[in-house]
Amino acid sequence: MTLSRALYSLLICLGLPAIVLRLLWRAYRQPEYLRHWRERFGCYATPASAEGDKRKLIWIHAVSVGETRAAQPLIAVLRQRHPDYKILMTHMTPTGRQAGVELFGDSVERVYLPYDYPWAVSRFLRHFRPRLGLLMETELWPNLIASCRRREIPLLLVNARLSAKSARRYARLPQLTRCALQDLTAIAAQEETDAGRLRQLGAHEVAVLGNLKFDIAPPAAQLEQGKVFRRLFGARPVLLAASTREGEEALLLDAWCASPCKDALLVIVPRHPQRFEEVAQLVAARGLHLQRRSETAAVAPETRVWLGDSMGEMFAYYAASDVAFIGGSLLDYGSQNLIEGCAVGVPLLLGPSTYNFSAAARAALACGAARAVADADELVGAALALLADAEERGRMGTAGQRFAVRHRGASERTSALLDRVLEKETSANGMPYPELMGLD
Repeated sequence: MTLSRALYSLLICLGLPAIVLRLLWRAYRQPEYLRHWRERFGCYATPASAEGDKRKLIWIHAVSVGETRAAQPLIAVLRQRHPDYKILMTHMTPTGRQAGVELFGDSVERVYLPYDYPWAVSRFLRHFRPRLGLLMETELWPNLIASCRRREIPLLLVNARLSAKSARRYARLPQLTRCALQDLTAIAAQEETDAGRLRQLGAHEVAVLGNLKFDIAPPAAQLEQGKVFRRLFGARPVLLAASTREGEEALLLDAWCASPCKDALLVIVPRHPQRFEEVAQLVAARGLHLQRRSETAAVAPETRVWLGDSMGEMFAYYAASDVAFIGGSLLDYGSQNLIEGCAVGVPLLLGPSTYNFSAAARAALACGAARAVADADELVGAALALLADAEERGRMGTAGQRFAVRHRGASERTSALLDRVLEKETSANGMPYPELMGLD
């Protein structure tokens, strides 16, 4: 064990009481955090895998909802190419776990990944004995990565993204970060900017394979559900505020109250379900008439806000709207996923904070699928202008769909990399031969 990892392990062991308190605090707001809590320390109710099953399990770690949905097209390709392998998904949040249930049902096994204590991750790996592990997006757990290398379990970072903000945070622990990156078998980055930041932090070979989220096609059932929503709305113009984050709804509602257009409908879908009631109270405090998706009733003429209090229906909300604002971009959250809106063909409005989807945001703005707004007042003004201009909405929607189609293919490219990992032997130091990355 390196000195940096030993110090890291000591620090998180000393912080165990704080971690438990944080888990309890989250459970206070969202009781689901207390379910399966033993799994967070490497204790599982399912039978342990036998030694003979070691080469028949692919493990995918998807922290929360976004990573779980991003894994969907890759899992579809893996099932097609490797039908004899079982798939295990691990999560860190109840919403991510629930998204896995909705997307995959019983076709994949799912548990929580344990906290990064050496003994806990060793229990996890002994219990499930994966043949191959995939970490989605930006998940560097030093003890987990080191334990996989020690056990000769190939572990890849796929659909990897690294914002400038996250890169600066990792750079504060240079040796720990460098060792973790170099112990990975391979890294598949979304964009060249992500790859460059990972290389600066010490990663060796990094392939740029694109963003898996472009490969998620709008499900037909959700598009039909969108039509149902639209019938509830009637003929009114609709602005969707998709996956909003704390603080954004208040700004948006204030601007909405001050807007001159009183016949348009604002649909708000908070990013986290535990905030549904909080957002409803924000609407009530401003004297606006509110209805909810859970009521399944036709929207009354006096209703100005419709609360999307459901999970897993974002494509349906996009399909029912005329213009959409991407939440998490108005305040400094880095933006939520804008690709889904493009795929449906909805004109998008983006706030100034887009570092989680920086490349996609730049490209969507450049091709005319999205417009940038600086604040809530500008957002509402731009939305009302677009709601009054059907021709411009059509042009932006078409540009968004073409943009989404043009960037597909990451799941096939990533799966091809995984095929090579499964087929080839690794070199003596645990790193792949150069041809594994297609660099020979």
